[in-house]
Amino acid sequence: MSQAHGYAATSADAPLAPFVFERRTPGPHDVQMDILYCGICHSDLHTARNEWQNTIFPSVPGHEIVGRVTAVGSEVKGFKVGDLAGVGCMVDSCRTCPSCAAGEEQYCDNGFTGTYNGPLFGGGENTYGGYSDHVVVDERYVLRVTHGTDNLAAVAPLLCAGITVYSPMAHWQVGPGQSVGVVGLGGLGHMAVKIAKALGAHVVLFTTSESKREDGKRLGADEVVISKDPEQMAAQAGKLDFILNTVAASHNLDPFLNALKRDGAMVLVGAPEHPHPTPTVFNLIMRRRTIAGSLIGGIAQTQEMLDFCAKHGIVSDIEMIEPRQINEAYERMLKGDVKYRFVMDLAKLDKAA
Repeated sequence: MSQAHGYAATSADAPLAPFVFERRTPGPHDVQMDILYCGICHSDLHTARNEWQNTIFPSVPGHEIVGRVTAVGSEVKGFKVGDLAGVGCMVDSCRTCPSCAAGEEQYCDNGFTGTYNGPLFGGGENTYGGYSDHVVVDERYVLRVTHGTDNLAAVAPLLCAGITVYSPMAHWQVGPGQSVGVVGLGGLGHMAVKIAKALGAHVVLFTTSESKREDGKRLGADEVVISKDPEQMAAQAGKLDFILNTVAASHNLDPFLNALKRDGAMVLVGAPEHPHPTPTVFNLIMRRRTIAGSLIGGIAQTQEMLDFCAKHGIVSDIEMIEPRQINEAYERMLKGDVKYRFVMDLAKLDKAA
């Protein structure tokens, strides 16, 4: 066992505070890594405040982890001490069900084990995430980081935000010659614009904020549509092959369905607190349109995404924070006051706190 230092929530209404806990001694197939950076995901906030009514306290959030390997088990083949590595949203799965066999561990029929708050998905002891100084993870769930060392902090959000938008684009085969809509320009949306553009698509960003038009273009959008303007929305009718909807608030899906071509698909990756209004059925049946959902990606696909982003120089737009600023960052996230992802610098973790 080794002593770990981090930040934890001890109850739904308590601010995150310094926390000392134990990590397991690396086994034959384990990789231990010092955490350099951890991205701050909205799911972290939901969990820390028990908004999904499933949190096991104390809770150490964080599943966008980039670090350096400090120890490997005797059977580990893919990593060595000194390597850069990453850990995303899961650290285990059953490994035997059809989903796991297909490399789709995120859909494990028996439930994957989350990087934090793990027993909800996998049973066993609670898992503690990346708001900490080090982590021990089975080699099968550790990723190789091939980006250069200049901007490693901005790589961390790829482990959740990046794969969340890459996976559906890969599944629906987004590529050159296609017109792709992205709804929302936040932590997920800004990554979707970058990745869709790198895949060769014509990218149309939908946002409610005129102030985001310039930023959308900077990130790679070919067009920016103000979605609360009926005329701008009407001009997009029947033009898009695929839409990735990243908005995590309940809203009317019909205007976006109208923008799809025949056989077009809109994939939802934002999880609203309240259900979306029921879409008009005729918007679906008259053009054979599809509404679908998608959840992160498997380990192999996450590695594919990391390698793709490294090849194309894609990282997240971030604001760095120190661990002691985490509660302030949560409040700013609730206000949308970040462009576009907070990342915690674990070198600034005060272990004496």
